[in-house]
Amino acid sequence: MINPSAKKFNGIPLSILDLALINEGSDVGQSFKNSVDLAQHAEKWGFNRFWLAEHHNMQGVASSATSVIIGHVAGATETIRVGSGGVMLPNHAPLVIAEQFGTLEAMYPGRIDLGLGRAPGSDQATAYALRRTLHSSGNEFPEQLAELRQYFKYDPSARVRAIPGEGQDIPIWLLGSSDFSARLSADLGLPFSFASHFAPTYLMPALQLYHRLFRPSKTLQEPYVMLGVNIIAADTDEEAHRLATSYQQQFLNIRRGVTGKFKPPVDDPDTFFSEFEKTAIDELLEWPSTIVGNPETVKQKLDEFIQATKANELIISSGIYDHEDRLRSYEIVADMMK
Repeated sequence: MINPSAKKFNGIPLSILDLALINEGSDVGQSFKNSVDLAQHAEKWGFNRFWLAEHHNMQGVASSATSVIIGHVAGATETIRVGSGGVMLPNHAPLVIAEQFGTLEAMYPGRIDLGLGRAPGSDQATAYALRRTLHSSGNEFPEQLAELRQYFKYDPSARVRAIPGEGQDIPIWLLGSSDFSARLSADLGLPFSFASHFAPTYLMPALQLYHRLFRPSKTLQEPYVMLGVNIIAADTDEEAHRLATSYQQQFLNIRRGVTGKFKPPVDDPDTFFSEFEKTAIDELLEWPSTIVGNPETVKQKLDEFIQATKANELIISSGIYDHEDRLRSYEIVADMMK
């Protein structure tokens, strides 16, 4: 489950979560080039895995055909693990996901992760367009998961078989931002990834549940938790906070119901955001969900986060507009790994 060539920070591996952001003034093709370039740098720097998230109907996010982009990134790299963070299983037939990831595993053996979520990754209208019904909800997720896992088992007598897929040992992760997936992953003995980068309030309760209820399985003998964290790093605190205004704008636009591409940073946020918006932004940038600052600040806050949560791994999301600035942010983190 851990890339042998991965480096570690304070004894744990670090990974990357990418959304293939589409910048204002740019296009989808460039966002895919940026994702590949970031993955290649991440591999060189010693990050453990590179995951892509499934989102739909968002003008600033290009990672909707998640399995296709995973194959594109895996084909452009050699050792880093590549996977989904995650595939929203209610949007898909389990057989299709088994076949897609079975295909990926056959192409890039030992490097593919399948992270699964139960949210739609979109609004209700888009969920209907994907599923052709709104009767399917996250409540059926355990049954869909069981069906998916069955397709990966070798059973020549089965009426329906996933080919490729059957007999392959693809790591399955459950993703969540509440206690639902914490309970389910604990019950099934699966690794658990919590979206603390946007749901920090529920982090500690979910972790406590997962550890308390965990049942060893053939897949996993001990609990394994990977936590999401936003990191926007730069050589100075001032520059890091300026870069963070792009992420702040994205966050506020989602709350406003405004669509659009990922926006460049603003030099004077005090004149750009209202007082109410500044309060919401302050909550967004609170530790532990987001770490913004220079290398020393980032290292200190990362260490505090690991000490507080006892995480086995962290997965980092960095919403930064300029590609070179984003590379520099991850390079700063990479310099802390050994």
